Amino acid sequence: MSSEVPESFYDLKPLDNKSEPYDFHQLEGKTVLIVNVASKCGFTPQYKGLEELYKKYHDKGLEILGFPCNQFGRQEPGSDEEIASFCTLNYGVTFPVLKKIDVNGDHADPVYKFLKGKKAGLLGFRGIKWNFEKFIIDKQGNVFQRYSSMSTPESIDAEVAKLLA
Repeated sequence: MSSEVPESFYDLKPLDNKSEPYDFHQLEGKTVLIVNVASKCGFTPQYKGLEELYKKYHDKGLEILGFPCNQFGRQEPGSDEEIASFCTLNYGVTFPVLKKIDVNGDHADPVYKFLKGKKAGLLGFRGIKWNFEKFIIDKQGNVFQRYSSMSTPESIDAEVAKLLA
């Protein structure tokens, strides 16, 4: 994939965990929650809350995409296959968990270049600070909000519900 960052959220095409393109055009008209995830992190139990949000709102137009990343404390060392198995066996995850990527630095995936370019974090910091940072994209493809790792899926439930209404 080219490292150029497209103008539109819907022009992004990251790879799924089988290295096939995941075309964001299929997300048009949906509210999307994007999370950089890791299997061996103190925040890993958030998978449970993410799956609960997904089950609660998927039929109302919510999509959740997990992007495994090993850049923070090497907390996602597994292969894409091992990560998918971990998520299913330990947390019953049914939302898509895509190919492991970098979210910061020269090799950051275009999805994260796009997200960080549209919504800075605390004190204007553009980089991703840790695993389980979250971005909500509205039905028009705009980056609506960014949440730190400390924000649990439960704490953003009301915001998600509002965007889906």
